[in-house]
Amino acid sequence: MGKKIKGATIGAAVGVGVALIGIPASISVLGFTASGIAAGSLAAKMMSVAAIANNGGVAAGSTVAVLQSIGAAGFSFGTKIGLTSILGPLGAAAGAKLANGKKTPGDKPK
Repeated sequence: MGKKIKGATIGAAVGVGVALIGIPASISVLGFTASGIAAGSLAAKMMSVAAIANNGGVAAGSTVAVLQSIGAAGFSFGTKIGLTSILGPLGAAAGAKLANGKKTPGDKPK
């Protein structure tokens, strides 16, 4: 298998992994969890700021509300398809570009 194809395959897998695992995990690490916003987390601070700005409530559709929705229920199927459709090819392009310039011990000088 050529270096470009191998790099593209690895890059696409990384892109899809980021979309399906990395982003939801990052949102959870911020404190937006399935059981609600974790006390003392960045999410709790964001919620506090949003509530103060909105006279005690968090506005529907706000960043905090959207992130909590993702933390509680995960991405919808459509969102997963959209993210993987974007991040998979981006990862493939980056992987092919990086692999193209990489020299291995078996490469012969031109």
